[in-house]
Amino acid sequence: MTLSVLLTGATGFVGHAIAQNLLQQAIPLTCVSRKPPVQQTDAKVHLVPDINAETDWTPCLSGISTVIHCAARVHVMQDTASDPLALFRRLNVDATLNLARQAAAAGARQFIFLSSVKVNGEVSQPGAPFTENTPPNPSDPYGISKYEAELALLDLAKATGMAVTIIRPPLVYGPGVRANFLSMMQWVKKGLPLPLGSIHNKRSFVYLQNLVSLVLKCADNPAAYNQVFLVSDDHDLSTTELLQNSAEAFDLRSRLLPFPPALLMLLATLAGKKSAAQRLCQSLQVDIGKARTLLGWTPPFTVRQGLQATARTLMKH
Repeated sequence: MTLSVLLTGATGFVGHAIAQNLLQQAIPLTCVSRKPPVQQTDAKVHLVPDINAETDWTPCLSGISTVIHCAARVHVMQDTASDPLALFRRLNVDATLNLARQAAAAGARQFIFLSSVKVNGEVSQPGAPFTENTPPNPSDPYGISKYEAELALLDLAKATGMAVTIIRPPLVYGPGVRANFLSMMQWVKKGLPLPLGSIHNKRSFVYLQNLVSLVLKCADNPAAYNQVFLVSDDHDLSTTELLQNSAEAFDLRSRLLPFPPALLMLLATLAGKKSAAQRLCQSLQVDIGKARTLLGWTPPFTVRQGLQATARTLMKH
């Protein structure tokens, strides 16, 4: 069986980029999404309004060798659900396992699962980046649901023989990025002075096309079967450095004011923004040595290239 891919979440931030790269390589592709693609595509498209534990995947799986599963209930900053973990489990665990079981029964060779660094935890210690061997320590419903899905998929692989590949990205950025990273880039673009000039943490990020590169490196690759991989740009930045590099991508001077991180944390806590301040001030690093050694993979794009591509898109819009 030659490589043929079923891709879920095909109109999402990551899924769309994966689809574009697969089509450029003329790899047979079946896309699944909740809404029609904005542009004409050469891929087969299946609209599935609601992915859940009861979804019948039979029409999509015929002749598929590899499933790339990007669809998920994503991390929510201010989750107002009465039982958020139950909602995360419904899509990220139950629906994922339903698809994986049917894929195995249909003869798929591999199931690639887009997980999250949140499975490892929220904060890494200085000089001790997360590795695939770091004991998992998810602390929020999103991370817990991703970890539970990982465990269930690896058990399914043992029971069925369908290989599973798990990829845990940190924050993904690039053209089309939303949420906090978009807000940060917009602040920088406007030249707003920010009290973030004295933060010396280290955080890993991954440019969208670097993540796509690793996903495609894993597809139909026996070296990736039943493995977990962390991914990043392999160039960690402090919050201060990230803002400086972002300003440079816009051909601007950064306007960062020195401000004690401890005082920033205190003020943010008093304002009810403790978690946001922790992400700005604390470290979260990953080591991509396993992907480099086992797969021979290195990120094809630099942080500078990734930020410039992101900035160019924001300048256009």
